[in-house]
Amino acid sequence: MAADRAALIALTALAPVSWGTTYAVTTEFLPPDRPLFTGLARALPAGLLLLALTRVLPRGAWWGKAVVLGALNIGAFFPLLFLSAYRLPGGTAAVVGSAGPLFVVGLSALLLGLRPTVRSVAAGIAAASGVGLVVLHGAGALDALGVLAALGSTASMSAGTVLTKRWGLPEGVGPLALTGWQLTAGGLIVAPVALLAEGAPPALDAPAAGGYLYLALANTAVAYWLWFRGIGRLGATQATFLGPLSPLTAAVVGWAALGQALTPVQLAGMALAFGATAAGQRAPRAPARPAPGPAAPFSSTERNGRKDSMDVTDRALRR
Repeated sequence: MAADRAALIALTALAPVSWGTTYAVTTEFLPPDRPLFTGLARALPAGLLLLALTRVLPRGAWWGKAVVLGALNIGAFFPLLFLSAYRLPGGTAAVVGSAGPLFVVGLSALLLGLRPTVRSVAAGIAAASGVGLVVLHGAGALDALGVLAALGSTASMSAGTVLTKRWGLPEGVGPLALTGWQLTAGGLIVAPVALLAEGAPPALDAPAAGGYLYLALANTAVAYWLWFRGIGRLGATQATFLGPLSPLTAAVVGWAALGQALTPVQLAGMALAFGATAAGQRAPRAPARPAPGPAAPFSSTERNGRKDSMDVTDRALRR
């Protein structure tokens, strides 16, 4: 139903909206220049909490799949995201994330066999252009390492998003448990690297402790559960078209809370990005059905083959 789909899109959109606050929290409340520790503090506590709540562990091949998804969606994405946030001025890191839909369209063609449509490619380009007008207008010189980190984080998350859709959910396991597996695996991957590269954890004052608590709970445990739930029900491409809401939220937070003015060009960019996001959420057009008429009878072999094919398709759609 249209109302159910709209509610699903709205709940999934809360994830990138929450992620849009990450930049302000990082620069205003957290210790400077600690991207690895910040990624670890954001991932591991949230993952352990979800594991305690669900009490479900991977089985069989899902041990390896959970590690791969945790490395892509969390272990690589979080440190690279925070590295770009620390090194790029004015929230410029967010603009690279707007290329996510284009990454996902390409990876979906390779890994899921989904042919990219003109509409999805055009909407992806429009979203990237709109967000670019918002966050790059008036930005200063760009740090090369920060740009590479932002690009790497976007590519990593896009690959994880597509694989999440390809593998679906293990039988009898919900999105909350899958989120806990990934956060825990990603946090454990980051932990030794953070200890070797950055040393002991920094001393935390009350604002920093509150910032990390917000990132671990609302910004990560809840947001990633909503995100992976949305991927399973909407599809990787359509879910990723909600991604531009993250940098747009970052711009609005900067305007409302940090006194960063929005120019007419930025407002036009927001309108363009929101329009592209809405276009990316349109349900795929169903293929035209042939006109009713007499059909040749199926042999028993053909009936069984047709039923098997429909069963496989139905299982894939339920993921």
